[in-house]
Amino acid sequence: MSSPSYHTNSLCKYLVISGAIAIFFTLVFFIQTYTISESFYGNIFTIKCQERLSQPKETATNLSHLMFVLVGSPRTWKNRRTYVESWWRPNVTRGNIFMDVEPSEELLPWSPTFPPFRVSEDVKKLRFYRKLRKPSHTRFYRAILETYRLKDEGVRWYVMGDDDTLFFVDNLVNVLSKYDHTRQHYIGMNSETIKSNVYFSFSMGFGGGGYALSYALVEALVVKLDECVGKYHFIWAVDQIQSLCLADLGVDLTLEKGFHQVDLFGDISGFLSSQPTAPLLSLHHFDTVTPLFPGMDRPGSVIHIMKAANVDQSRMLQQSICHVRASNWTFSVSWGYSVHIYEKIFSRSHLKLPIETFRSWYGGRPPVYMFNTRPVSRNPCEAPHWFFFDSIQKENDGVVTSYARKFIRNMTSCSFSGNISADPIGSIRVFSPTTPRQGRKVECCDVDYEGDVASIRLRDCRRDEIIA
Repeated sequence: MSSPSYHTNSLCKYLVISGAIAIFFTLVFFIQTYTISESFYGNIFTIKCQERLSQPKETATNLSHLMFVLVGSPRTWKNRRTYVESWWRPNVTRGNIFMDVEPSEELLPWSPTFPPFRVSEDVKKLRFYRKLRKPSHTRFYRAILETYRLKDEGVRWYVMGDDDTLFFVDNLVNVLSKYDHTRQHYIGMNSETIKSNVYFSFSMGFGGGGYALSYALVEALVVKLDECVGKYHFIWAVDQIQSLCLADLGVDLTLEKGFHQVDLFGDISGFLSSQPTAPLLSLHHFDTVTPLFPGMDRPGSVIHIMKAANVDQSRMLQQSICHVRASNWTFSVSWGYSVHIYEKIFSRSHLKLPIETFRSWYGGRPPVYMFNTRPVSRNPCEAPHWFFFDSIQKENDGVVTSYARKFIRNMTSCSFSGNISADPIGSIRVFSPTTPRQGRKVECCDVDYEGDVASIRLRDCRRDEIIA
């Protein structure tokens, strides 16, 4: 008869062998499962990569992807058509101008140099028409809906504007290329004046200065557009209704400083001579400001400034500052518009402030503007000599813009020791590279002069260069 210890030892051996066999088969099972899983997910990843590679790569945003939605009237078109005609590129730019009524015979046949016109739908058909605070303005907003319904192919951006909006379309393309048009974007800018933004909204893109809506956003907006207009029927400003409707969709305004509403009166030469370091996208309200250039009418001045814009929009109104230490002179270039000579050394931090040659729409006590300014001065050490854009030409190694003195400063020279009068300078030539200016980069410059002509050459700023 076997002992109890013998049975105990046999049982232990049996359990150890059984456990080892169980662990072996368990490991085999999990290894096979893991291998199958790896193969499965690996195949999915491979398939997805192959599908992605097989899809055609999306082209970069270009001008054909922008749809301009302009609003005007035959009553104003006769005086404003030059503004639109100056930047519109027939058979290249896409869009329509929406009129409240059919153009008169005086405006027909419609010129092929204009955007195609369409007559806005009758807003009286809207069930809430009688509630609208400003029924005539509703068609401005609904022009987005009417344009979307045309189902034009390849549209990535809808750009809103008026019949007195001057767009710089190459810069628009470059700026909008930064954003994903398949996502919902609302891109524009506030007014230059605090009161305009208070009366309407700091969260609103002002339509006269222009704003852009991505296709994805318009696609969502048009579904509820009329419903939203009815909801906010008590508001008369269509741009404000737009901002409210988009806010209810969860989309807020993205600011781009290159859009300019120009809620200003009078001479805006000081404003244009010290622009933000951002691509110029638009100008507006030409009927409320004096002509951009001395001795020209409004349409002529717009045509003139576009001569420079048609060669290099990337540098339009961009400020470059350089010094002549031996004469204590400072040159401030607003490319394509003006050059100032100061008979004193000034830093960029001072000269980037616009000279307040203009007035606000609403006036009142300061603060008035959304930016700092400096006053017009009769001090000969602070008042500049003004030169305005005269001509442009391409040369082998770059572009030359010329600026002429249009009026005499009628001041004595700055009396600081060593300062020399700039009165003898009659014209200035600015040499710029053929390559476009990149993004928000500030360019520096060098200057020399001989006789009555000064020559300025724009260049990249050196590392750690101080513009002062």
